Amino acid sequence: MPRLDSLGQFEQLVLTAILNLGDKAYGVTIHEKVEEFAQPKSVSLGAVYVTLDRLEDKKFITSWLSDPTPERGGRAKRHFRTTSKGLRLVRETQQSLVKLWKGLPQLKGGAA
Repeated sequence: MPRLDSLGQFEQLVLTAILNLGDKAYGVTIHEKVEEFAQPKSVSLGAVYVTLDRLEDKKFITSWLSDPTPERGGRAKRHFRTTSKGLRLVRETQQSLVKLWKGLPQLKGGAA
């Protein structure tokens, strides 16, 4: 069973997208960035929203609603930001992956 403070691969993609987007991190832009990271695989918008809800439940991100905008027909956007707990976990995951990759000689030369 995974630890509550661990990240799955897709959660890592979503958190990285939020960090990459900064103040422009809301559902549609996060989905676009995750799809960019996941290429050539496609990613459903629903999968991103489910993951955003899960990350917020785990306290790795927070969200808030912006003011309504005319271009959205008077609807607000739900923006996301990584919490300090989420940022710490992304850093730990990055460090673990770097250690793991350094141990794989097949990755050093680029040839399989």
